Amino acid sequence: MPHPIVDEELALLARVSEVLEAAPSQPTPSEAPIVRDLERIREQLVSGRESKDEMALTEQWHRQTALLRQLRESREAPEVDPRSPYFAHLRLREGDRERDLCLGRATRIERGIRIVDWRNAPVSRVFYRYRQGEDYEEEFGGNRREGVVLARRTLRIHDGRLDRIEAPEGTFAADAALEGAWRRLAERAPQLRGGEGSALRAHDVDGGGSRRLGTDLEGDRRRADKRLPEITSLIDPTQFDLITRPSVGYLAIRGSAGSGKTTVALHRIAYLAYEEPEVDSEQTLFVVFSPALARYVDHVLPSLGVHRVRITTYRDWAREQRRRLFPRLPTEDRHDAPAVIQRLKLHPALAEALERHVAETPGPKNVDQALDDWASVLTRGELIRRCCEAIAPDAFREAEIDQFVEWNRRRGEELFAWLAREPESAAALEPEDDALLLRAWQLRVGRIPGRRDRPLRYRHLAIDEVQDFAPIEVRSLIECLDSRRSLTLAGDTQQHVMEHSGFTSWSGFLSHLAIPGAALETLRVSYRSTREIAEFAASLLGDLREDAGSLDAPRSGPPVELFRFTDRGACVAFLADALRELITAEPLASVAVLTPSPESSAAYHQGLDRVDLPNLRRVERQDFTFSPGVEVTEIEQAKGLEFDYVILVDVSADRYPRRDEARRLLHVGATRAVHQLWVTCLGTPSPLIGLSES
Repeated sequence: MPHPIVDEELALLARVSEVLEAAPSQPTPSEAPIVRDLERIREQLVSGRESKDEMALTEQWHRQTALLRQLRESREAPEVDPRSPYFAHLRLREGDRERDLCLGRATRIERGIRIVDWRNAPVSRVFYRYRQGEDYEEEFGGNRREGVVLARRTLRIHDGRLDRIEAPEGTFAADAALEGAWRRLAERAPQLRGGEGSALRAHDVDGGGSRRLGTDLEGDRRRADKRLPEITSLIDPTQFDLITRPSVGYLAIRGSAGSGKTTVALHRIAYLAYEEPEVDSEQTLFVVFSPALARYVDHVLPSLGVHRVRITTYRDWAREQRRRLFPRLPTEDRHDAPAVIQRLKLHPALAEALERHVAETPGPKNVDQALDDWASVLTRGELIRRCCEAIAPDAFREAEIDQFVEWNRRRGEELFAWLAREPESAAALEPEDDALLLRAWQLRVGRIPGRRDRPLRYRHLAIDEVQDFAPIEVRSLIECLDSRRSLTLAGDTQQHVMEHSGFTSWSGFLSHLAIPGAALETLRVSYRSTREIAEFAASLLGDLREDAGSLDAPRSGPPVELFRFTDRGACVAFLADALRELITAEPLASVAVLTPSPESSAAYHQGLDRVDLPNLRRVERQDFTFSPGVEVTEIEQAKGLEFDYVILVDVSADRYPRRDEARRLLHVGATRAVHQLWVTCLGTPSPLIGLSES
């Protein structure tokens, strides 16, 4: 027998459907009479013939303008969709009066039916801020309203049919195999629970004795001997072997997300610094892909007793060197280059073309000639074609190379006109030009100078997330090493999300850097995520997965769950309930809500902000705080970081189709989770995820 809640919701939907079908929305009236009236008023005001009535005319103008704006807004307002008219039902009692409200994507109030747009209707705050049975007090339109929430339910209506009800009394689902039958699924809503503080912290979040990377269980940072005994409990024998390798030569580490690549690179610096104190200086460079990871590492290294190593992104380092070596060039960046321009500038074929150009073009060893080498090679179409054919025959079409040459010809003309101080000239460089200019300097002039005109020489260089760097970028760094060539590379091709970086494979990458393949080591155990999360993340990769069958994640946890919604407002309501419970139970938990786009991030942050969640933050420029709370951002921004809980939202078929870049992006997002992972979608789930709805 159906539950009374099911009967109530079916009856409500029937009434709504009847109203929508019987009374289609009326066409909005024409704005022509109002426009004619405004033209008449404007003519009178401009002419001044009715100056004694100017105040009255001005008032008429404002009144008619407001009426026109209201008319146009009503015309642009969305209509209630009969196939999915609302996603939530709220029953309120104020005094002795009860009323039902529905939340949807549009507003319709007619014949006792009240559907309001959750995004802008003030009354929707009651749904998001209060639970069933709670008293509420809110101000609507300047009036204070008090009452009790009698019922608070979320619904899924698809093609005009109700097929799921979420209520405090339980979850009810229509039986797909038996018409009109319903079944009760769960007594309580899904929960995020049990993972507080499992993610590594860059610093103490409570000011107390929380465990920190590089400390023992008592928080002691003292190093008794060169083997760093206080960290041996945090690493396995394979990691320890890599950490303690000799300081001379190359070490390339690959491994799945959470296998400890960054940990090894950081502890290797600490180990080398113990044996050779000069390693703990500006002569050691730790290069990361993102500012967020740079800030994280900046907190971790001091906990290992390393304080003077320089931590930077490649972009910051390259910009600093380029501006120092080429002071006459513009300091502004431009970001309007087509994707093919970015891709070819960072491709190994262009690096090869630059080397050939310098080798076959005589000239002085000075800055002007290096600048000329850079500008010239960008427009040598025939040379670029030959290098592409030799290195990557199918990477670029003939038309794309022609487009590349023409684009750079125009930018070169702009630049040299600007350098000649021609009137009204303007110029800017693309970020990819920095690596090319530095490499041109190295090939033409020699080593990059440091202080007091001595060559810039690094004692040790570590590069994290190297799969998202171009070979020419890494080569410009390697050429700054001293004779010991002490280098640590750490990366994972499965997390390669920068399509234009030029990274294709480990073998190809190391070949372009002239590093022997024997330098490559593999970490095979994933420590960050639970077995359930690691297996789900691996399944996302499909044919892109490396070392199939070798996955080892020793820790178990909650299953990965999928939740489907017809509307973003319903998803926000679901997440708000779960996150409020989590924050109450685990105030030190870190949560990432990861989205496919900045627009999606803004929408979810705005929705969750209505709930007054504590420590809710919108991360727009990788400004993570590494502190408890809920951070909303795009997947790419969270790369290299980790959180106790991760929620991947809007994982729908249109957002994440069967494409390699979508597989890698979802894999990166999933592997940010330490303890628990949820996936939500609006409409049809992505074909990549392979999960059944919870």
